[in-house]
Amino acid sequence: MNEILSNLALGFTVAASPVNLGLCLVGALVGTLVGVLPGIGTIATVAMLLPITFGLPPVGALIMLAGIYYGAQYGGSTTSILVNIPGEAGSVVTALDGHEMAKQGRAGPALAIAAIGSFFAGCVATVLIALLGAPLTKLALAFGPAEYFSLMVLGLIFAVVLAKGSVLKAIAMIVFGLLLSMVGSDIETGASRMAFNIPELADGLGFATVAMGLFGFAEIIRNLDAGSEANRDLVQEKVTGLMPTKKDLKESAPAILRGTALGSILGILPGGGAVIASFAAYTLEKKLSKDPKSFGRGNIRGVAAPESANNAAAQTSFIPLLTLGIPPNAVMALMVGAMTIHGIIPGPQVMQKQPELVWGMIASMWLGNLMLLIINLPLVGIWVRLLRVPYRLMFPSIVIFCAIGIYSVNNAPTDVVLAGAFGLLGYWLIKHDFEPAPLLLGMVLGPLMEENLRRAMLIARGDASVYFWRCVQPAGQRLPSGDIAALTFGDYAKGCISPMLLLLSFVLIVIAILPSIRNKRDEVFVEES
Repeated sequence: MNEILSNLALGFTVAASPVNLGLCLVGALVGTLVGVLPGIGTIATVAMLLPITFGLPPVGALIMLAGIYYGAQYGGSTTSILVNIPGEAGSVVTALDGHEMAKQGRAGPALAIAAIGSFFAGCVATVLIALLGAPLTKLALAFGPAEYFSLMVLGLIFAVVLAKGSVLKAIAMIVFGLLLSMVGSDIETGASRMAFNIPELADGLGFATVAMGLFGFAEIIRNLDAGSEANRDLVQEKVTGLMPTKKDLKESAPAILRGTALGSILGILPGGGAVIASFAAYTLEKKLSKDPKSFGRGNIRGVAAPESANNAAAQTSFIPLLTLGIPPNAVMALMVGAMTIHGIIPGPQVMQKQPELVWGMIASMWLGNLMLLIINLPLVGIWVRLLRVPYRLMFPSIVIFCAIGIYSVNNAPTDVVLAGAFGLLGYWLIKHDFEPAPLLLGMVLGPLMEENLRRAMLIARGDASVYFWRCVQPAGQRLPSGDIAALTFGDYAKGCISPMLLLLSFVLIVIAILPSIRNKRDEVFVEES
């Protein structure tokens, strides 16, 4: 406990510096803005801002990007409640009861409960990160190349299982992402592969380029095609009476607790995140309710639970990133890109070698949640006015900003062209119900998987059984006599990690393919849509 407290003290010292506080505020404001304005997704925004992080200190850059992510969860509720247009995918279910409350003249309490639930969930998630960070890092340090490879396979399988829609399409996206990660030079021999004699592809595809195209440009094309000049009529022009009643607080408190717990768990799982957490929390509240028919008609628990869940999930998704170096969702994959830009290799070594970066980021989350609570409630009027901005005026500036950002990374016009091509590809994928997020995860984890696979095979001298049989015969230290030294329980336990992870991956993919299970999973997404 003393160690955690001293680490948190270090974190608050780092986060409380004027520069980092300013960047945290910028991230919170931009995140809220992204959440409020429909048509600008979190992933697209973080992808757009990646080039800007070049000129920022590493800690400040990550604090700002993290603020955008969890700040967007706050902002998304505002449009869901007032206009019935979710600013964020995680706020889709909030609109069901939140907008009904606004129609009844209770937009104020709905916004207040959403903000309170988000703040509470954010604080709990921050504590969880602090508590689980050190133990998971120590566990990760016991991992060898075989264990890391198996863990990444499990992460990709989780992304398949928890992805919305077809399992086969999710698998196809991951495989495509892995293929894209192989473009460029071989990591050992340096030989060119899949570059098609194009000099610009010799160093591989830029992560920022692909992310910006798939999420930034593709989102713009999709919004223009869908006609984002949709009706944005406010049901309550002036939001008053923000203070919820005692009855509201009593009804929403259990929902906030359950949403926080569920979101915290789903956020840690690879492939989870804010979207599935909010849907699952809403479904849980409806199942537990004595009057399920009241949901969709202005039940305050239908606002409290999903808003708490998506915020908890958004922040606990940092746990596998900071401790294991594995991104559980697309936004965390972009965070890996930001860390790589600054020469930081994500993984357990970061927490040991650069504790000020990790703990500064953790402490900034609590400060950011406090800022967001202050930002969101008093400034509701400003966010409401921003909803009046037509999308036709927004998208040209977004396109220009994206193009400048991509060009500034390598000063290469080719990157802008490639981003445009990936934008068209992303639009095609969206139109044909392919999720681009697993593709991004595959692209991020691809080089790490290849490196650990090769390293494990080199250590084992080409013996593939290193992934499966170390549980039975773990590698022991040879004595001068040629005998194997006595092995401890810990040696056997470590040897079992890789086969257990691979076995779990196999079980999960079988479960995901089973039609009955898949239909149950899809209910979470379609039941209330």
